[in-house]
Amino acid sequence: MGAQISSTSDHSKRPSFSQANTFSTKTPPPSSERLKNFDSASNTFPFLYTRHFLSLSRSFCQGVSKSLLAVQVTELVDGFFIGCSLNHSAADGTSFWHFFNTWSEISRSMGFGAKPISQIPPNFERHSFFNGILELPVKFSFPDDTELNIQSSGDNGNSIQLKQRVFRFSKEKIAELKAKANSQMGTSKISSFQALLAHIWQCVTRNRPVDDEDVVKYNVIVGTRSRLQPPLPPQYFGSAALIRSVKATAGELKKPEALGWAAWEIHKLTHILTTGSSPRFDVYGNDFGWGRPVAVRSGGANKSDGKITVFEGAEEGSIQFEVCLSAKTLQALGEDVDFMATIST
Repeated sequence: MGAQISSTSDHSKRPSFSQANTFSTKTPPPSSERLKNFDSASNTFPFLYTRHFLSLSRSFCQGVSKSLLAVQVTELVDGFFIGCSLNHSAADGTSFWHFFNTWSEISRSMGFGAKPISQIPPNFERHSFFNGILELPVKFSFPDDTELNIQSSGDNGNSIQLKQRVFRFSKEKIAELKAKANSQMGTSKISSFQALLAHIWQCVTRNRPVDDEDVVKYNVIVGTRSRLQPPLPPQYFGSAALIRSVKATAGELKKPEALGWAAWEIHKLTHILTTGSSPRFDVYGNDFGWGRPVAVRSGGANKSDGKITVFEGAEEGSIQFEVCLSAKTLQALGEDVDFMATIST
């Protein structure tokens, strides 16, 4: 990960990409912020937070001019904020959190009487997995070199005002949604996470300014490690994921009985390909020797109206959604009595 993507062109003028050693770290001045400012689920938080504490976003194209991995540590009044950004072409969520879990365990295990690291070492093997399938180095076609110089801003240049808010769902509320979705479909196969995704999709659509005949879509990132032939090992370090979509009209999705249908459609997607869903990532177990995290937030990369990031919750069995929406939609969602009744405070 201490590397940078390098671009070279062959006779066909197609750039190919390999790695060159480089690494980026940043230690900014101490901040006047406190941990409680990040732990409040009742308040929205502006992009100023993510730009200040995670100003290291790495899009694919930026990997040509910047290192794939960047780390920023900010000292707060009563703690520390560790920001980490990794180019998605180098690793997916499974690999990222494997790295972060291992890093934190090494940090807290240093010193006298240190215990052996429990994390399985990452697998960087490529040729045996892709032999006969993919020619290395990987080659892409670009119209011209300007394609490699795309610049991204903290808010991705959106003309609408975006805001973010964290919503937490307790283990009990998730169980209620799962039971409701399965009951509506007359099945027991819909999982807790699938029911929760359907619930979020339904509630956001209900509070967006869309007509009933408009087609709305939910993109779900699905892991592919265990479904490839031969399968990739769980500790494979790389990016092994793709996007699957569910579509419906807004009017259909707004119906109360649509929770079960939406959950079933999401179930069919994840049934085809086993998903490495975000709630499975160990994000609150990352103890660097200072104790468990007070809060976990995603950075500003690829944020848009409708981007939802899912993490495990701090409490056992809970799940938290970091929701990025237009300011008007997010306000309407927060004032939706039925939706807020499912949120834990």
